[in-house]
Formats: sequence, structure tokens, C-alpha cells
Amino acid sequence: MRKPGSMRGLEELGRVRLSPSFFMRDFMYSEISVFYGIPNIPDNPDLAIAAGRQLCGRLLEPLKASFGGLSIRSSYRNAAVNAFGNANGLNCANSQRARGRHVWDLRDGNGNMGAMACVALPWFTDRYASGADWRALAWWIHDHLPYSRLQFFPKLCAFNIGWSEAPERRIDSFISPRGCLTKPGRGNYAGDHSEWYTDFPPLAATD
Repeated sequence: MRKPGSMRGLEELGRVRLSPSFFMRDFMYSEISVFYGIPNIPDNPDLAIAAGRQLCGRLLEPLKASFGGLSIRSSYRNAAVNAFGNANGLNCANSQRARGRHVWDLRDGNGNMGAMACVALPWFTDRYASGADWRALAWWIHDHLPYSRLQFFPKLCAFNIGWSEAPERRIDSFISPRGCLTKPGRGNYAGDHSEWYTDFPPLAATD
């Protein structure tokens, strides 16, 4: 697919289905794009679609099915939107780090395809507001899903979740206790962490 050069072309891109529950349009909204007037259109739609399908099929669909709903807070950014956000302190990583993460249509520095979304799970957001520990959700995802990166934020306990052809399997948080929860080589990385999430739903089957 060529980069859309018209509203109709952008509309067609938005209709591309990434998984049973998600379409490309679901991921293209950006406050930076809307407020500052920078079109958030993929330069390489085919790569963005391929990466988005992996993110949705492997990570977001299982989360939605297991927890009964999922809210997309922020997701795809093209290189121009991301660069502007980074330069102006708008919570965007630098351009190199964003490749293969929020910038779906650029491969990372090692040539790997990847995609990332910031999401919130209403089921857990309510529990978090009542004092639940973010690490319970982090360990559930770690034990059940093939994520690459997780990063948790204080507001709504929203979190970045990324898929990659070369997964890092690392979890970080801006919620106390801040920093790296686990990564390959850490003593807490392997094994069963189910004591953290005894009252969580089981992993639901998806199509």
C-alpha cells in the first residue's frame, strides 16, 4: 500500500483490519498530531500494518479477551510526530529508541520489526485506584504473553506494551517501586509468579 495522499486514501488505510477487534484507525489518533497539525500518516503503511497485526494478535487481543475490555491511550506515531514530541518534551522517546516501538513503520536499529501501544485495562484501573499493586498486572502479563517491553505509568496504571521480532522481555515502571522490575538475567525473571495475581482471570482463548 502506498502512503495515503488524500483523505480517501487515509480512510482506506484506517479500514485495514489488524485483528478481530482492532482496525488501523484505532491506533492513529494522536493529541500531538491533532493539536499541532502534524499529519500522523505512516510513511510505510505495509510495515506499520504488519507490525500492528502482531501487536494486536499476540498481545492486545488476549488482554482484551481476558480482562473484558481495553482502552488505547496512545499508539502509532509517525517519525515526524514522534520527533516533534521528543523535541518539545511531550512524552515521546528519541527518534532512534522509538523505531520499532511507537514508530511502527520503521525497524529498530537492529533491523527488527516491532510495534507498541499505551493501553489501560478498566478492570485493573479500578483495582489500582483502590490500592492494587501494579506489579500484579506486570507479572500476569510476564507469565502469559510474548511481550517485548512493558512500562507502567501512574495515571490509570496505563502501560506501554510492545511486541518485537527480537523481544527484550523487560519491565520498567514510573510507579513505586520505580525502575526495572525484571529483565533476562535477573533472579526474579524465571519461574512462576502466580502468587501476585491469585484473583486474576485466566488467559482467555482468542481466534
